[in-house]
Amino acid sequence: MPQLRLALAQVNPRLGDLDGNVELVVAAAHEAAQAGAHLLVLPEMVLNGYPVEDLAYRLSFIEASRALVPDLATRLADEGLGDLVVVVGHLDTAKDHIDTERLGVPKNAPTNSASVLTGGRVVTRYDKHHLPNYGVFDEFRHFVPGDETQVVQVHGVDVAIAICEDIWQDGPSAAADAAEAGLLVVLNGSPYEAAKDDTRLELCARRAREGSCALAYVNLVGGQDELVFDGDSLVVDAAGELVARAAQFEPELLVVDLDVPAATAPMPDRDTRFHGLRVERTVISADPLPAYEPVAPTVAERWDDLGERYWAIVLGLRDYVRKNGGSTVLMGLSGGIDSTLVGAIAVDALGAENVFGVSNPSAWSTDHSRTDADELARRTGLQLDTVPIAPIFEAYQSALHLDGIAEENLQARIRAVIWMGLSNQHGHLVLACGNKSELATGYSTIYGDAVGAYAPIKDLPKTLVWEVSRWRNRWAEERGETPPIPENAISKPPSAELRPGQLDSDSLPPYELLDAVLDAYVERDLGVAAVIAEGFDPALVERVVTLVDKAEYKRRQYPPGPKVSRRNFGRDRRVPMTNGWRESLD
Repeated sequence: MPQLRLALAQVNPRLGDLDGNVELVVAAAHEAAQAGAHLLVLPEMVLNGYPVEDLAYRLSFIEASRALVPDLATRLADEGLGDLVVVVGHLDTAKDHIDTERLGVPKNAPTNSASVLTGGRVVTRYDKHHLPNYGVFDEFRHFVPGDETQVVQVHGVDVAIAICEDIWQDGPSAAADAAEAGLLVVLNGSPYEAAKDDTRLELCARRAREGSCALAYVNLVGGQDELVFDGDSLVVDAAGELVARAAQFEPELLVVDLDVPAATAPMPDRDTRFHGLRVERTVISADPLPAYEPVAPTVAERWDDLGERYWAIVLGLRDYVRKNGGSTVLMGLSGGIDSTLVGAIAVDALGAENVFGVSNPSAWSTDHSRTDADELARRTGLQLDTVPIAPIFEAYQSALHLDGIAEENLQARIRAVIWMGLSNQHGHLVLACGNKSELATGYSTIYGDAVGAYAPIKDLPKTLVWEVSRWRNRWAEERGETPPIPENAISKPPSAELRPGQLDSDSLPPYELLDAVLDAYVERDLGVAAVIAEGFDPALVERVVTLVDKAEYKRRQYPPGPKVSRRNFGRDRRVPMTNGWRESLD
């Protein structure tokens, strides 16, 4: 059978940075050529970044994207890369490429496209999807098929091209069309989500078996607002067996040699329907390559569940800061586990020299709040300053005379004013340190601990905050390093310290129970009766559900943060703020 050396480039583009993204593609092409690759495949929308959301409707953005493609082909040839076949994803429009009248798609509708470049020209373009301004592909929502599938023949091998949604569709698809091809390449922008089975590998293996072809899946890597793309590109053979796999959360060029069937009977032409779609084949090179010594494939080790979550958050924070032109972050460090974990994450993401903590002790702060924050700074090397709030609080109280919750919240808001003042003065990006359990129940202070530009652990329930913290310490110990998180920050009872002797358990159920109820109500969308049927105390369930339902307005005002769960607040779960429906046993 013919041989083909394939390179999959999981790269980290910056949305809207067209020139910078072109440089990523060119660099990947040079690396692929140096590795002896014959075919290089990059992720979907790599030239634009993904998801483009409402930029999909901005004609100037679309036209700039369209203009990049032929120029990129010319540049690759000018730099001695003309023999390499490059498949690159980009934004385009339906006009000239899709039967818009038959499909009911506007001529200027944006499309999720892929172009095949070689020899200094665009040899073919694949436009299959109308691209609305929704965030990312979600099952079959908004899917609009095109009227053809593209196959390119490279060194005697037919290579079918699919983009993202193609392989998720049951029935006629590019995977089915690839029954006449030896290799199916899939350009993807698939965001990370924790605590699920290895869905991608299972899907790719199934589609490969259905099409009796090898399948290569290349994914984006990097953070984009609240999404994190984890890479994890892979190749399976026609039997669905894993051949090679790239690392998670890191850019990588995955190179693999494949023995694939030679092209046989002529592919149906544009006027012939095959599995319900028209198939167009473009012959780039019909002659198989002389036999050569293949490279050994690599299969990267995957992180466990806690490690995945941790590095997804690290990558999301790093890219949010850097892709928005920042370099330094600041957070309040109370010595509690939430801010301590955020501090460790920030150091891993940006380096200790770029992380600034502020301790704001009040009259009721415990000694260990200060010493645990000091210990975090000692272990990680981050900068820590202390600004006591007692004199400021007394000045406010002399004018306002607040008590109860209002008095407690005043302290939180004074701290926030200090953080934001330092942010304005020094250009630091402020991090909010709240977790998902607090976010769900409204256990935070608007304009207090909820201020900031980014919230790294907002999608991590409190019980997982502890587990991830222990995981990070174990990982450090395995590497012979000092664990970054002080043990006392993990083991002590959580407290906001806004009144003498205060504990979180004064206002919330024990976190183990709270998170279990939140899993049923938030993550799995069960109603109250169904949650109680799982064995929870009815009074507990009604208490938690009431807190969740009343806190939507707070969640809408919380900073963005990386999605690591199936039901991220803001992106996946939004209920009306003005809402008369309340879950109850009645």
